[in-house]
Amino acid sequence: MIRRIIQIDEEKCNGCGACADACHEGAIGMVNGKAKLLRDDYCDGLGDCLPTCPTGAISFVEREAMPYDEQAVMENQKSKAKAHGCPGSRIRQFSRAVEIPQTESAPSESQLGQWPCQIKLVPVNAPYFDGAKLLIAADCTAYAYANMHKKFMCGKITLIGCPKLDSIDYSEKLTQIIQNNDIKSVQIVKMEVPCCTGLEIAAKKALKNSGKFIPWQVVTVTVDGKISDN
Repeated sequence: MIRRIIQIDEEKCNGCGACADACHEGAIGMVNGKAKLLRDDYCDGLGDCLPTCPTGAISFVEREAMPYDEQAVMENQKSKAKAHGCPGSRIRQFSRAVEIPQTESAPSESQLGQWPCQIKLVPVNAPYFDGAKLLIAADCTAYAYANMHKKFMCGKITLIGCPKLDSIDYSEKLTQIIQNNDIKSVQIVKMEVPCCTGLEIAAKKALKNSGKFIPWQVVTVTVDGKISDN
């Protein structure tokens, strides 16, 4: 089939590997010090790798290519996690400064704009989706990132889920929500652990399947509660 897919100019590639790190699907790898598209069916054609390339070596082309195989991508990720152990479950401890409790004269207010908020439970059609800025967040982000409500949830409709624990594909329901409502933008906030990639894949698949052009952004939170630069 003819479809949009990335192309890497090896002469421009400086071998930094930023694109390979940014490609959550595993389509890009480093071969002899250069970035290379390893499998056409792993490339979803959305181009997360493009803005990470410092030399402009990556571009889109329309050519004959195997269709994107989401199932193969998920199986590859699972096999890697099984072979090396799940990095998301690795035990870590962080040193934190102990804060002295202050008088709650002005307690922080929740910025959750609706209920329910679990992707599995939220209805496909609801009045609060009309003109909404949609936040699709991994469960753990609210615990890892201290300023979650103010920075990400404020002014948005928040949907949360965990692809590892739910073991379901959210993309079908998210597609229906985006298709059937006037969604203005989509922000995806996930953890840096591999299992969270499933949430990002589902959200991007829903955006693509909706047939709508909606501004979207992916933000990654590190396990120690910072915003990743990648």
